[in-house]
Amino acid sequence: MVMPRFVRPKEGDSESSPDLYVANCGPAVGLQFDTIASAFSSFGEVKGVYAADESGARVIVSFLEPASAHSAFIALNDRPCPHLGGRSLHIRHSILQPPSSRGMASVPVSLNASDLNIPGLYLFHDFISAVEEEQLLQAVDTGSWISLSKRRVQHYGYKFCYDTRNVDTKQHLGALPSFVSFILERISLSPDIPEKLDLDQLTVNEYPPGVGLSPHIDTHSAFEGLIFSLSLAGPCIMEFRRYTAGSWAPKTASISDTEVENPNSCSEVSRKAIYLPPRSMLLLSGEARCAWHHYIPHHKVSFMIR
Repeated sequence: MVMPRFVRPKEGDSESSPDLYVANCGPAVGLQFDTIASAFSSFGEVKGVYAADESGARVIVSFLEPASAHSAFIALNDRPCPHLGGRSLHIRHSILQPPSSRGMASVPVSLNASDLNIPGLYLFHDFISAVEEEQLLQAVDTGSWISLSKRRVQHYGYKFCYDTRNVDTKQHLGALPSFVSFILERISLSPDIPEKLDLDQLTVNEYPPGVGLSPHIDTHSAFEGLIFSLSLAGPCIMEFRRYTAGSWAPKTASISDTEVENPNSCSEVSRKAIYLPPRSMLLLSGEARCAWHHYIPHHKVSFMIR
């Protein structure tokens, strides 16, 4: 998938960003996100701490107010932090920038679902631990893969047919695998999940670097009202698009099979983007599920932190 880039704000704009890029800090060096948040909270309200990349040693600390971020930068950059075991932190003011696509204007990227103001969109950070993530990756690796044109998939419960964009409910593949049992239990016990669910279908997607998703709305009849998506092994940026009536028409009359052939040709469109860190759980429901296309751009190059 496309790797995000955390970049320096333009000259003179540093103090307007509420986000800090903090190196030498994270689970890989023995610092959990809640410990980091507690240490930085002395400078102001912290909205969240997120993995900046897959290294585990670089994080984004997101404050509610830009002034709080600037105070933390002045106090802690290249200095030992007494609340983090005296570890020296290397800090930059930072903004999250999506990879640029030819002919497309950049879209501001949010770290929290609430900032997008899309009803029915939720993002649960650190839904699983790093240890649980590694166990899942090992379990998935031993599964039976199906090769598609640009990615590999595994199907459990019911097989999704990409030709018809639907499932055959008469061909039940059996119960969901035991390696996701703790995830199902965690979903069922979460007070933030809007309704009680009977989850009976699972698709595992493996995306090589640079491979993304075309803008689409998942088939309603196949996946019904809610879709959960757990990010493993790395972060990415997902874009959401809502097309104005008349600016684009699907190939069929049904909105259950809506995929944009040439998304950049549609001018009347609302675009919003969110950063999906490793181990986060995305939930699409309501308007986010049925009215907004979700999209991860394809790219021929990888993007790194700079």
